Amino acid sequence: MSDSASNVAEFSVSEISFSIKKTMEDAFGYVRVRGELGRISRPGSGHIYLDLKDDRAVLSGVIWRGVASKLKIQPEQGLEVIATGKITTFPGQSKYQMVIDALEPAGAGALMALLEERKRKLAAEGLFGEERKQRLPSLPRVIGVVTSPSGAVIRDILHRISDRFPLHVLVWPVRVQGETCGAEVANGIRGFNALAPGGPIPRPDLLIVARGGGSLEDLWGFNEEAVVRAAAESRIPLISAVGHETDWTLIDLAADVRAPTPTGAAEIAVPVKADLMGMTDDLSRRLISGLNRFISNRRTELRAAGAALPAPRDLLALPRQRFDTAAGSLERSLIVNTRSHRSTYQNAAGRLSPFLLARVTTKARDQLDGFGERQGRALLVAVRQKRQGYAAVSDRLTPIRLKHQITIGNERLSGLSERMNRAYATRLTKSRDRLDALEKLLKSLSYKDVLARGYALVRDDKGQPVRSAAAVSSGDALSIELADGTIDAVATSGSAGPAKKAKRPASTESKKPTSQGSLF
Repeated sequence: MSDSASNVAEFSVSEISFSIKKTMEDAFGYVRVRGELGRISRPGSGHIYLDLKDDRAVLSGVIWRGVASKLKIQPEQGLEVIATGKITTFPGQSKYQMVIDALEPAGAGALMALLEERKRKLAAEGLFGEERKQRLPSLPRVIGVVTSPSGAVIRDILHRISDRFPLHVLVWPVRVQGETCGAEVANGIRGFNALAPGGPIPRPDLLIVARGGGSLEDLWGFNEEAVVRAAAESRIPLISAVGHETDWTLIDLAADVRAPTPTGAAEIAVPVKADLMGMTDDLSRRLISGLNRFISNRRTELRAAGAALPAPRDLLALPRQRFDTAAGSLERSLIVNTRSHRSTYQNAAGRLSPFLLARVTTKARDQLDGFGERQGRALLVAVRQKRQGYAAVSDRLTPIRLKHQITIGNERLSGLSERMNRAYATRLTKSRDRLDALEKLLKSLSYKDVLARGYALVRDDKGQPVRSAAAVSSGDALSIELADGTIDAVATSGSAGPAKKAKRPASTESKKPTSQGSLF
């Protein structure tokens, strides 16, 4: 190596990286960048990683957790914004990025475009359809209100309900502005729906989601998809009272009824008690008057119908005459019936004399004795035939004959055993050869042999093989399978990030400079 090359100052990778970082931060200490939001990542740390892009370049950005929790508008892909912060570098990946301290939409037009796009998407899913709307109960017993417990809205609602018709009101406290507004309102709607009827906490018959007026950014939490879907899925009728009469949000379209103001929602929810009592009294008077007229008309009709009926004696005259006729013929019929039965009994008694019974009994006894003799003779014949049959069988079952049959059976059994052993050995050999062939085929097709040659199989956190670098992002959990085991790893850069260049070992022949030079 020449002397001129050996006199060039040497720097470590860290020194180079942090010198570049300091230069970038000094030159771009405070900048405002306008662009469209591209890729957005929200890891479990609470930080937000995103890309700002235009038609010619992409700038990586990061919003730290403390700043992200205070944003009025949450970053969404496709939204045009103005980001304020500083440009710095990330030495771990040799890339520059913007640390964002504030994020605001590039104008109301950008928010309205995003709002219209979301409205079209949710409308296409049928979340705003009239067929999904529920009728409000005429007189709810319990009303659930999802709003801020410290604002003037809840006081106006409670005051109006108390004036019109005092009843039980449950308040689900939420933030009505800020990053967590949408999630808290959606949880409030679903929480009321999750209450069991008849439980320790009464389940509301009607829900009111309320907030005071404000700008489009202030009301943005009620335009989030989670809130709209929770309102559309609510099994409890829901009134939306967000903002003033001129304001509108997407929850207004998904709710069953939209109220112009929170006070108007209370007026829609409950009627005026005095009006109900007056209407009840008027209906009661009308009911009593109608009943009196009805009873008077029925009484008049009954009297007219009674006057048209014949006298009771005229109604009973014909049945009484038929009764007298039947009573006169009943005595004669009883006498004739008694004489007929007496004649029948006398005829039967003549056939049942003692002499006739004795003759029938003697004849039956003689028949029974004859049957007994015939049965005894038949039994002797049957016993004799069975004894002859057993004697013939006994002649065929001599020990010599049985021994001969056993010998023949043993010879047949030995032959069958030899045939079975040969067949079993042949079948076992064929099965072993087929198993060996399948084992060779499996080894030739298995990826284990590929791993043994020095390759590795990379899987993502779901266990699926990673087939390209484009499928990997920074921070993804990976599993690397080698021939002798598995290694867990974390990706330090995605497909779009530059690869980290390894440090080349210093030559042992070069001469170390006497002093460290400066970059600037």
